[in-house]
This record gives sequence, C-alpha cells and structure tokens, in this order.
Amino acid sequence: MTKLDLSRRSFLKASVVAGVSVYVAPMGGKAFAALFEEKILTPIQWDSSNGQVKFRIDGIAKVTGSKVFARDVRARDMPHWPNQQAHAFILRATKADRNYLGFDLSLLGDELKPDRVVTAADLARDGLAFPAFYGDDMLLPAGKTPAYLGHAVAILIYNDFARFRFAKDKLQFKDEVIQYGPVTGPLERDPWGTFRFVRIGGATPFDDDVFSSLKDAPLFPSMMRKHQPVWPDGKDHGKLGEQGMYYAGQIKEQLDHPPADWLVMERDYNTQSVDTAALEPDNANCWYDSANQALHMVVPTQSPGEVVDSTVEMLKKGKFPLKTLFLHPCYTVGYGSKDHYNFPFYGLLTSLYADGPVRLANDRYEQFQTAIKRHAFKMHYRIAVDRKSGLLQSFQGEFEANGGGRANFSPSVAMVGATAAQSIYYFPKNDLAAVAIATRAIDAGSARGYGTLQSMAATEMMIDEMAQKLGLDAIDFRLKNALRSGMKNTQGAIPAGAIRVDEVLQKAKVHPLWINRAKKKTEYEAGHPGYRYGVGFACVQKDFGTGAETSFAKVEISADGQIHLSHSAAEIGTGMSTSQAIACAKWLGKPAHEVRTSVTDWSDLPVVTSGDPYIMSQAEQDKLAANPRWSPGYSSPSSATNSAFYFTHSTREAARVIFMHGLWPAAMSIWSQGIGGGQAAPLVVRVEDARWVDGKLSAAGLEALPYEQLVKKAHELGLVTGATVHVFNRWQWTEAEFDILGNVVRIPLDGLSVRYGDGAAKDRKVTMKTAGGYDVLNRKKVFIPPTQRNNAAVTYYSAVGTLVELAVHEASGKVELLSHHSIMECGNQISPQLVSGQLQGGLAMGIGHALHEYLPLYEDGPGNGSWNFNRYQLPRAKDVAVWTQTGEVLPPLTETDPPKGIAEVVMIPVVGAIVNGIAHAIGHRFTDLPVTQQNIQEALA
Repeated sequence: MTKLDLSRRSFLKASVVAGVSVYVAPMGGKAFAALFEEKILTPIQWDSSNGQVKFRIDGIAKVTGSKVFARDVRARDMPHWPNQQAHAFILRATKADRNYLGFDLSLLGDELKPDRVVTAADLARDGLAFPAFYGDDMLLPAGKTPAYLGHAVAILIYNDFARFRFAKDKLQFKDEVIQYGPVTGPLERDPWGTFRFVRIGGATPFDDDVFSSLKDAPLFPSMMRKHQPVWPDGKDHGKLGEQGMYYAGQIKEQLDHPPADWLVMERDYNTQSVDTAALEPDNANCWYDSANQALHMVVPTQSPGEVVDSTVEMLKKGKFPLKTLFLHPCYTVGYGSKDHYNFPFYGLLTSLYADGPVRLANDRYEQFQTAIKRHAFKMHYRIAVDRKSGLLQSFQGEFEANGGGRANFSPSVAMVGATAAQSIYYFPKNDLAAVAIATRAIDAGSARGYGTLQSMAATEMMIDEMAQKLGLDAIDFRLKNALRSGMKNTQGAIPAGAIRVDEVLQKAKVHPLWINRAKKKTEYEAGHPGYRYGVGFACVQKDFGTGAETSFAKVEISADGQIHLSHSAAEIGTGMSTSQAIACAKWLGKPAHEVRTSVTDWSDLPVVTSGDPYIMSQAEQDKLAANPRWSPGYSSPSSATNSAFYFTHSTREAARVIFMHGLWPAAMSIWSQGIGGGQAAPLVVRVEDARWVDGKLSAAGLEALPYEQLVKKAHELGLVTGATVHVFNRWQWTEAEFDILGNVVRIPLDGLSVRYGDGAAKDRKVTMKTAGGYDVLNRKKVFIPPTQRNNAAVTYYSAVGTLVELAVHEASGKVELLSHHSIMECGNQISPQLVSGQLQGGLAMGIGHALHEYLPLYEDGPGNGSWNFNRYQLPRAKDVAVWTQTGEVLPPLTETDPPKGIAEVVMIPVVGAIVNGIAHAIGHRFTDLPVTQQNIQEALA
C-alpha cells in the first residue's frame, strides 16, 4: 500500500445528489486511514511464479482482531464530531393480531426516563417517512395493527451510556410495556409479487420454442381476488398472457391424464425461515449537524450507493434541511442481510432528534427480532418422466415464498426461486408459478441463496426419488437429463458459454464414495451397531447476477509504477478487495498496490441514469441512450455473487484500456527504436501474442521489457495511464464505440474516461478537465442489450456437485457427517484460496439449513424478542466434517474462461445431498427442512 498521510479532515467528494453534496470516506480509502490512523489493509505480497498472492489484503487485520467494523466506531473516533456519544434503542410490538395502543414507560421511573422519545406522531409532524422501497409506517402509529412481529413503535434516546444500559435492561422482555387492544386478527394484504413462467419447447432442445418467457413474455395475474392471483383465461390466439395460460392448461391436462409410459410424481416440499447470523449485528452511528445542515453516517452496508440515494429521498420532504451528507461505509459481513436493509434509516431518523451523535446498535436478541431472514418456501411439484427413455418431460411447480411484513426483495426472490427450480436439467415443457406473500413474519430478503436454495434442493430430492422409482442409478439419471450447452432454460434463454454439469456428474459417478456406497454401507453398519450408513448426492447450477449489474472501476498507474484501483463495490468479507487487486494483473502484469472499495466518487466519469432497467420499454431505452452519458443503471451493491464475474469485468476492462492504449504502444515504441524499424520490424508482432513473464512484457520473440520501463515510456509519451470505466449487464454486456487517441474501438463498456501520461502534449492535457485530471470520452455508438433480455431471467450459471457420507444414530436420530466431497465449475479462479474459503463457509451454511437451523415464523418465533443463539442452533465444527471434507475444481477450458460467481451455489447441493443420504441410510425420504433428530426418530419408530 502507498503511504496514506492525508489530514484527518480530508474527505473524498463523491457527487451531488438532488442538490445534496455527498462525501464518502470508505474503508481502505485515504480518508478512512486518516480517521483511524492505522492501516487495515496491507501491501499485497505477490508471487509472480504462480500469479497468486500470499494472503488477502485484510488478512493480518482479520486474524489479529484489528479489523474495524462500524460497530466499533464511537463519536470520539470521528474527526470533527462532538466527543459526547448518545445511545438509543427501539421499542417494538411483539403482537401483530390486534391494534397497538401505545406504550408505558413507568417501569423506568424518573431516574431512567429517556432524554427524548420519538414516535410516529413526530414523523407525521415533521414530514418524515421511509424511502419508498421500505414501505409505510417507519414507526407504527397508535390505533393501527402492526404489519409484522417486531414492528418499531418508538425510539428512546439517552445522552449517556449508563442510563441507556440500565433502561434497556429494565424494558427488555417486558410484554407489559407495549399496550394493545382486543384481538382482531393479522392484516391481510395482497402478495408482494406474483410471476409465472410457461415454456413449450420445440421438437428438440435446440429448435425454436413454441412459447416461452424470453420469446414472448412471462405471465402476470389479471387481477387479485381475496388476495389471491387471478390468471388470464387461456386462449390459443389471444394476448400473450392468454396464450401463455392456454399452454399452461395443456401442460396441466397432460399431467392429469399422462401417456401410459409416463411416471408423474407429485410432492410437497417445505423449507424453513432461517437467520443469516451475520457476524456484525445491525448498527448505525449518526450525527445530524443542524447548524451546518450536514448529516454524518457510519454504517455497515453492502450497498453504499443505495444508502446515499435513499437518505436524500427520505429527507427531501421533511423539515430537516440537508446540504451535505458524509457517509462512512465500513467493512461488514452480510450474506445479503445488509443489502437494502432498513436499519441505516432508523439510525438516520434517531440522529435527527438527538442533541449530538447517537448510536443505535442491535444486541443479538434484537438482531434475531429484526434482521432480514431467508424466505420460508412452500413448493408443490409435479414432474413427468418417460419410463422407456428415462427423459424428463414436463415440470409444473407452484412456489410460495413468505416475504414477511415488508416487501424488500421478496418479489425477486420468488421469481428467482421459480426460474432456478429446473436445477441442472432440461425440461421440454414447464409451468412455474411463484408468489411472494405478505404476512406478519419478520422481513425476508436477499439472504444467501436468494430463493434457489429452497427450490433446487427440492428438485434434487425429487430427482433422486424418481431415479429410485425407475430403478436407475441416480447420477446416470441426472446425466441423461442434464442441460447441455446450447439448450434452453425454463425461460427459453440459452445459458452463457459451455454448460459443464455433465463433467461434474461424470467425476462424481467415479468417486469412491459413490462407487463403493453399497459395500461401505454393509461394512459400516456391521462395525457400528445402532447406526445406519448412507451416501447422498446432489448437483445444481445457480445463476449469478441480477440482470441489471453495474459498476465503476478506476485503474491508474503513477509514474513510479504504482497501480491504484478504486471500485464501487463494497467489501463484505468475501475477499473482493483482494481479488480485484489480483484482477489487474491479467493486463498489467502485477496486482494493484492500493485498493479503495465502496467508492462513490465518480466525478471523473459523470454517468447519469433514470428509469427502471427491469421494466422500461425498448422505446424509452432508445430515447435515453441518445445521451452519451446515460446508462440503465448506476452502481450495484455487493450481492448476487457478482464479484468474480461482474466486478472483475470492470476492473479488467479499465486495466485493458491502459494496456492497449498505454503500455502496448509504449512497448512498440521501444521495440521499434533504431534504423529500419528496430528489432520489431523483421517480426510479425500482434498484440494478442503479448505475454507477461516475471514482470516483463514480451511478444513474438521480442526483448522482454520490464514493467517499470514500460510505465516510464507511457508517461513520457503521454499515452493512457489511467482509465475510469462504467459497465452495464442485462444478461449480456453493453458495448460502445469510443475514440481513444485517434483509434475508434468497440469495447464492452458504456462509459469511459482516460488520463494521459505526464509527458502529454498541451492540446491533450487541456482535455483532462475533471477534478482528477481525466478526459471524459463521449461514446460514438452504444449497443445496450434489448429490454426483452429481461425475460431471460438468467443466463450465467456455475455448477457444483456434492457427495455426502453420513451415519444416522438409530436411538437418538442424530446425523453425523463422516465426509463430503464437492466438485465445482467456476471458470478461471482469480484466487483459489478465496474459492476454497467460499466453499467451506457455504457448506457449513448448507449443512445448517439441512439439519439444524430453524425459526418459527410467527408468535413463538424471533419476532417476540426472546430468541438468541441459546435457542437457535448453528452448525459447529463437529457438525461439518471439518477434517474430512474435500473439494476439487474443474480446470478451465482455456486460459480465457472468465471467472464465475460461486459464493451462493456452493451452499446448495449439500442440502439435497444430506437429505438423499438420509434416505439411503434409513429408507425414508423427507420433504420438509430441517430434518431434525425428532423427525428421524419418528420415521424409524
């Protein structure tokens, strides 16, 4: 890392949002280093022999406990904040079937009375409300029924810690504090979202579809009746929705009256609500400086850009004027729980009524009561297979995701769950209907797996049972029906690139765990009386991305050769900061020396956005795209497994611009020196032959030039030494044409600005007009993916198969994992160590989901405020076969394979594999998760 010696008062101006000046001091940035006067990030130790780093950028801080989270920050740590730190906590309703009437603080007496109480009446008077995404009743008004268990009703603020701590202890777990009217029943509301995906394929998997979501349209209800969707009437030649329902009717009719050779299986599957159990509970430390109309926020978030925009939205109509916003997005761990979550805005709200900086921080009871949960799913599956050929024929699925009391991302989660249900298989016909229901449960949102864990685990259980009924080897049956490259998914889209699930299956088929499972079962059970032995397998492929992925990246090379990377993505514990540093090496020969994440200062590339990329019409997009600075999206949060593929794309494209228009022409200048064109003239020299070897660049047998020499020459010639890029992906990349130093090039970017070397001529330097000294290039043409691509739902997949060896104790029903082996397909790994870490963590989460973790949805669940880890069982080391787990990665097809997102998919197949392994062990197939010891005891009774 370069030395960071800025003043403690230095900040990085980000932008102006709706008239508000926004400043950001992100973790890893210079301003953050100034705040805390210590380095969290360490210089990358690069091994050029294998192109890997020795440990992650934040590795030392992690293992020594010196990594700083938002939760660690107090007012005294912040420059120019008042030193006095106030504290606050929230009162919440624990009943959601009757009117809330108010609260009684008499338990506190006079001594512990809060210095300020904030209620819904204050918000109504002062014009404050949640940003639109989060719904109504930020604080519940008296006289209304809570929308969900744990609905916030008031905020209590204390100017000193001691009174705050005593008061919180006095009121916690005291039901009499919140007052209610008689039971009236919970609120009934329309679903958060409803979708249907119908496909009738062609004569072969490669022929045009008769009907599909991509070719035609997904289906939506024509209306709601008693909070239930009413679908259009089916008509062969009607509107698209009517046509879709006509084909859905055909699928149902055929499943109701199948041909004689078909086996039609029908099953119900249920998965539970679980807590994301993020390391850092939700918190916010905020200060509203009324004298200067400035708001300061220290928050953990996966989406700093969303926090900025929503903060401005929240305050623009209220009586609290805002001229300046200072945001400090800190390192965190989220698993989706800190992506578009509402806690930062409760912190913001609290600060408006406090006398100075105020800290709002959940303890673990409060975290269980309020943190975003993984959706509980109910699924009804009907799948048909031809007994003679063993080929799957039709899939009808109904999916109900419990979204809880606020919408959050529930519509999207339900949709993704349905579109992922096909798992690794090809179905000629499908009708998949998904609904996200509104209930009094705690909000569910973008938890790791995003609906696919629920639906694909169910599919793997059913496929395994189907193979058994057909008398087929379960992996052979999967191989026969695996989706191959060029085939279509259930939305009618052709997935990107080579689909390699067949290779994963072939490796699993010859693994000793699978080959020897029958023999091992006999031997193990003979040697371990009272135990049943089983081996299970599951294989899935999961999409990564959202269909509107966007990011910024800036790569700069200083005259001394230092590489500086800035990225819009947030580091949430995944190692993104390390992987993005490494990503620079593909084009620049070495990783970035300095990395800044969570950056929102993109004044060097002013991009504007408007409209909704998911629902805009093609005509609207075409009109907006006439503006050379417009993009359908601005900046994505760190979510949706988007780091390896999407964020790396922007990093590498920025580095590539520097290489192609800076280092490569610098190299050619050196190689061409001398009479007759120098050493290059006798050779055919092409840029595609360029290779970095031990920090030197060569091509076509030319002299290997040290990196430092190339950088010096690029600066001397005034070539491109810095690039800021913006990218957009709607299941394919936007491309645009730019004029770079007189060369018109088409590259997969929608925004680009460049900085020239120190020796640039005056006429070139005058074009570098931004604050950072960049020349903002207007694109000449742009090729944005058509809006119809939204109907594809997904195109990028990565596959993982997992074998599990387990033993079931007959008397107790306890399941012991003896070993497990995973096979991954994730393209070219940026950092194998980070991939291994993702696998190990994901497996633990999947094992917890299959066997241990469970939250009741309603009154006896965490919404009542009484849940903690004493009641919620997470898997421990002894539960995950920590010393006997193994994994392997399929080698990439070529060195040009892109890296793929695997952070979510690694947790999914182990769930189905465990349930299938239990079936092999005891002969009973479970359809509800988790499979508890009691469930097994009942099955064995």
